[in-house]
Amino acid sequence: MNAPRTRVQRRPVHGVLLLDKPLGWSSNDVLQKVKWLLRAEKAGHTGTLDPLASGVLPLCFGAATKFSQLQLEAPKTYEAIALLGVTTTTADAEGDVVAEREVTPEMLTAERLDAVRQQFTGPIRQVPPMHSALKKDGKALYEYARAGIEIERPARDVTILALGIDPIQTEDGKPALRLVVQCSKGTYIRTLGEDIGNALGCGAHITFLRRIDTGGISVDRCVTLAALEAMPEDERLAHVHPVETLLAQHAIVTLDSDNAGRFLSGMRRRGTWPDSEAVAVFGDSPHALLGVGHVTRGELVPDRLLSPLEIQQILERTSSPRETHGILETTL
Repeated sequence: MNAPRTRVQRRPVHGVLLLDKPLGWSSNDVLQKVKWLLRAEKAGHTGTLDPLASGVLPLCFGAATKFSQLQLEAPKTYEAIALLGVTTTTADAEGDVVAEREVTPEMLTAERLDAVRQQFTGPIRQVPPMHSALKKDGKALYEYARAGIEIERPARDVTILALGIDPIQTEDGKPALRLVVQCSKGTYIRTLGEDIGNALGCGAHITFLRRIDTGGISVDRCVTLAALEAMPEDERLAHVHPVETLLAQHAIVTLDSDNAGRFLSGMRRRGTWPDSEAVAVFGDSPHALLGVGHVTRGELVPDRLLSPLEIQQILERTSSPRETHGILETTL
């Protein structure tokens, strides 16, 4: 007879855990695992990372989920290995081999590689792969692909902000390229690797993919899932960064307690701030993130706000509950 399952006692957790996602896990699988490890009530991630890819995956908890879209929109940087001379059904090592072609020295001269680098740097158009999570009539494209159905996909505009291409050899001596790609959201590195291989005249598929930066958050700041599992519970919570970690690119406005309370109520405030499309707004006493907004002609306009309860819960983790009164009394 199976023992009854122990019910996990959830709790409010607010902040961002910077995870180095392991290979073989979907983004949602690791999110649910970490949510369970933290006993968090509410969680979300900042955009999917393929199971065959590892690297930076910020996980948002509580109030931080309100700002997860910012990381979804942020530029990403990837390191990848493209094996030359072999194309596959999925443009990566998971698919079946479609064609094999010879790789000649002339394809890999410095001049040829530089020309290809220039060809794929800047605004480009990509046809999304069939093996992707994009949906057609409510079904993911990969579901059609597994059924042997090819769906016409319109090309999408993406931007390759920077591209490094270096010829290497795999451990068994096969020709390959090491790619370092800084790109806009929506870029498929598998498709980019395949397109570069086709431009060289030999084809290619991705055998290794790692996200090393997203929106200025680098992989060296991340914790692995294995390390997180091995920690005591309090130590895991110490790896949850403040919500404002997601707002590093925002200008900062700090309000006194009276104006902070009014801002939290959704009221616009006037001041001498310069115009800015993205502002992180804090209260000064106590120091607490209130939300984000924008400034137009000296007027601070709320865009996305934390709730008084979220602010209180955040402050109770880091300070005396009495310190919350300055902001919260004005909003009650």
